[in-house]
Amino acid sequence: MSLKVIGAGFGRTGTASLKNALELIGYGPCYHMTEVFGHPEHIPLWERVIQGDLNRLETILADYVSSCDWPACTFYEALIATNPDAKVILTVRDPEKWYESVRTTIYASSTRPRGDAPVDPVRTAQGRMVGQLIWQGEFRGRFEDKAYAIDVFNGHNEAVKQTVPADKLLVFDVKQGWEPLCAFLGAPVPDEPFPRVNDRDSFLAMVSGEPPEQA
Repeated sequence: MSLKVIGAGFGRTGTASLKNALELIGYGPCYHMTEVFGHPEHIPLWERVIQGDLNRLETILADYVSSCDWPACTFYEALIATNPDAKVILTVRDPEKWYESVRTTIYASSTRPRGDAPVDPVRTAQGRMVGQLIWQGEFRGRFEDKAYAIDVFNGHNEAVKQTVPADKLLVFDVKQGWEPLCAFLGAPVPDEPFPRVNDRDSFLAMVSGEPPEQA
């Protein structure tokens, strides 16, 4: 199975809502970070990808119609190369609000002390992969430098816009709802409201005492 939609936006730009929306209009299953946590056997494969073995992407995503969020968004160019007919969606958000959301959710849950909590090998592996990909990979160990992190975020978005042909790219704020997404994909607009999931409060409730999940 080849990908029909590639999400290129960073986590905390509404990617969980996009995942749900894509699945509702026939572009599922969609690969999101939550899939990693549901499939721990993917963790060593992603570690291979992070180390440069991009061929593993095909193995990981073989059963998926679309992708969004980390870890897949980091490798959007490789995914485009192997899925040349796919359309690309860049989810965007106000950079200041994006940074605050990541800082208080993904980053906070990644870096808080574990105390006397029992060691879970799977969760440890998940945390290691997230650290390699996001904090050390995307942000070079400098996420706490707000200006630098926002520069990385903005730079990534501009690179996507420069890389993807305009007729294959939707720059999408999930607040826009169904209309631009469905028009871009040629899908009918559902009768139900556009999904609004994984806000900061629900994220923090979900990962209380657990390693991070992405939004």
